[in-house]
Amino acid sequence: MTTTINRVAVLGSGVMGAAIAAHLAGVGLEVELLDMVPPSLTEAEKAKGLTLNDPEVRLRIVRGGLDRALTAKPAAFYTRKAAERIRIGNFEDHLGRIADCHWIIEVIVENLEAKRALLERVEAHRRPGTIVSSNTSGVSIAQMAEGRSEEFQAHFLGTHFFNPPRYMKLLEIIPTAKTRPEVVDEMARFAARVLGKGVVVAKDTPNFIANRIGTYGLLATVQAMLEDGYTVEEVDAVFGPAMGRPKSAVFRTLDIVGIDTFVHVANNVRENVSSPEERAAFEVPSFITEMMKRGWIGEKAGRGIYKRVKTDGGREILVLDPATLEYRPRQKVEYPSLAQAKYASSPAQKVRALLFGRDRASALAWKVTKKTLLYAAAKIPEIADDIAAVDQAMRWGFNWEMGPFELWDLLGVPETVQRMRNEGETIAPLVEELLSRGYDRWYHREPGRTGRFTTSGEIRYTEEPEEYISLRALREQNKVVMENSGAALYDLGDGVACLAFQSPHHAIGPDVVEMMFKAADEVSKNWRGLVVGNQSRNFCVGANLFLILMAAQQEAWDEIERSVREFQQANMRLKYLDKPVVAAPYAMTLGGGAEVCFAASRVHASAETYMGLVEAGVGVIPGGGGTKEMLIRNIEGIPENSGVDLQPLVNRAFETIAMAKVSTSAAEAGEMGYLRIVDRLSVNADTLLYDAKRTVLQLADAGYRPPAPKKIPVVGEAGYAAMAVGAYIMRMAGYISEHDEKIARKLAWVLAGGNVPAGTAVSEQYLLDLEREAFLSLAGEPKTQERMAHMLKHNKPLRN
Repeated sequence: MTTTINRVAVLGSGVMGAAIAAHLAGVGLEVELLDMVPPSLTEAEKAKGLTLNDPEVRLRIVRGGLDRALTAKPAAFYTRKAAERIRIGNFEDHLGRIADCHWIIEVIVENLEAKRALLERVEAHRRPGTIVSSNTSGVSIAQMAEGRSEEFQAHFLGTHFFNPPRYMKLLEIIPTAKTRPEVVDEMARFAARVLGKGVVVAKDTPNFIANRIGTYGLLATVQAMLEDGYTVEEVDAVFGPAMGRPKSAVFRTLDIVGIDTFVHVANNVRENVSSPEERAAFEVPSFITEMMKRGWIGEKAGRGIYKRVKTDGGREILVLDPATLEYRPRQKVEYPSLAQAKYASSPAQKVRALLFGRDRASALAWKVTKKTLLYAAAKIPEIADDIAAVDQAMRWGFNWEMGPFELWDLLGVPETVQRMRNEGETIAPLVEELLSRGYDRWYHREPGRTGRFTTSGEIRYTEEPEEYISLRALREQNKVVMENSGAALYDLGDGVACLAFQSPHHAIGPDVVEMMFKAADEVSKNWRGLVVGNQSRNFCVGANLFLILMAAQQEAWDEIERSVREFQQANMRLKYLDKPVVAAPYAMTLGGGAEVCFAASRVHASAETYMGLVEAGVGVIPGGGGTKEMLIRNIEGIPENSGVDLQPLVNRAFETIAMAKVSTSAAEAGEMGYLRIVDRLSVNADTLLYDAKRTVLQLADAGYRPPAPKKIPVVGEAGYAAMAVGAYIMRMAGYISEHDEKIARKLAWVLAGGNVPAGTAVSEQYLLDLEREAFLSLAGEPKTQERMAHMLKHNKPLRN
């Protein structure tokens, strides 16, 4: 079957329902968001004289859900404008709208009978062939569908989004025995390509894959803490980044998710498994039960395991003592194994340092890890047929750096199993089968394909999809064309090269700039085009601030001037290269990172791109061409000699740069002027390099020619005065500091074109010279150097 999904009905506007609707609207789908009619009037509605028949009342619940999504933090929508694609309604008056939808998602209360009742009503309106799914986190999919027609059940499945849906990559698809395989395949493709999800197919078992393994691991951790006398701080120190887990670790994660949610998930497993040992493993500790009674359920209640309190010095975070249920100041945790893990040079060294150490931190890490590994192996094939599904679920749903089987390979399967045997553990049958067949690892990787051990006892290889380009794999295949310490040029195939930054944090320094020139020369001679893209945490955090600060403190002004000028020239080289250049930014794309994108022929951005010119926060203005490009982007499209007043457009660029605005998405970057209407975005970050490569080839096939240099009209002295007055008013009103005003005046001078009459047309180089001069001038200011030092030390801007 091949159904184009353009319109989706989301039934239920609670936290998850409204957030799912927001994500669907954000990727361009039309959404019907429906919920129940309120059973009674509020006091405010009574005071207005409204009745239960008034539309304002009948839409109150669903409108409230949409309003909460619009104000959610982090933002549920890519831009507020996306909310225009959502039409609200209720189950009584508007359920008939689902007949025009291609996918219907049920997202109501986690109650089997309530879900069955709603699905019965859905079947009365749904067109045959329409896919229907439930977003349940644990209710049986098959039991939900009981009583529905065979045709309905053939198109019914579970689609479990993780919260928040926009940001969490995992989508668990749960078919029943009656779900048509082609429905599963279609939803998996759609979810990956259109929704940007990492899809795993799970079995219809309690809490599916990620919550089953994750909740087991959390409870095993808490149990080990109670048994062996560890503190909350010790647990979070061990099971945070040192173990390849998020900074929120164990207990901060519980507070964020909600202890009530965690207890619900744990109880759902315990009530639906038959093994006494497994039921015991999912028993919620008594102190958490008592917290539930007291309403201490986490961040949404103002207190959970952690609690923020006001003190004379500001705010302090207290931690709960599980033994006394009293809050106390946090204690610092120090163990040799944690220190070794912190300074390890690779993920493998980091985890091995922690797990194979000889202190209490290592003992805790090993005790919990071995139980989690054995449990994951024991649940195959109950919860999934594929070990990769388990690993992907934990990486995408719980933000682990490695899933349990990937971690096991890293630690060494034979060695760790022998240790487990020596400690009296029961080894899962799947593990025994692996070893009995002479294998010493779960995964077997070869160029272009990956094999994994299966329940049949064989290694099954799968080809890597061409859409998933891996720079690491290309390096292993000797596809690096040239490199230095700051960047490398890769061969992506089909005549397209990729310039990838590899400096710490992808900060731009002399080595990166050198490779920009070399890559431009190489591509001009031998390639069809260039992608500028990376594959690590962030695209680029900007210039190497440490080098700039050191040079400024040493008054090496010639060195700073040369570095800024060369970066400007490198960006101009890319902008006017005779081959297409496509930048592929994602995540943090700040300062110089944004300026590199501005130089590209096109930008193909990840939907989750946080772009901004943030230089004002460290006391300077964009000096690599960013100020010039923001001016161009704000006034381009205005016909020459049209008489249009450019000042409001220049003011927009001035405000964006001076306030160091950062977009919360690629779509918002477009609204802010960082991206152009011709630029594109990819919702699935895994396909970003592939998508950017395709854009390069499309430009090349169309006979790409670089842009012709143009003169830029400026607002001149009068325009500068208007912006300077605005900055002065802001300072006098107390909104900005004296140094902020100085930065703003320098910025205004560049954007206005300096000391020239309004309407003067200037060259790009003229503006670049003004940029560089302003940058150097501000870099010499003591307050700017204070800002730089503060940012390097605290990773936060200083407003002095």
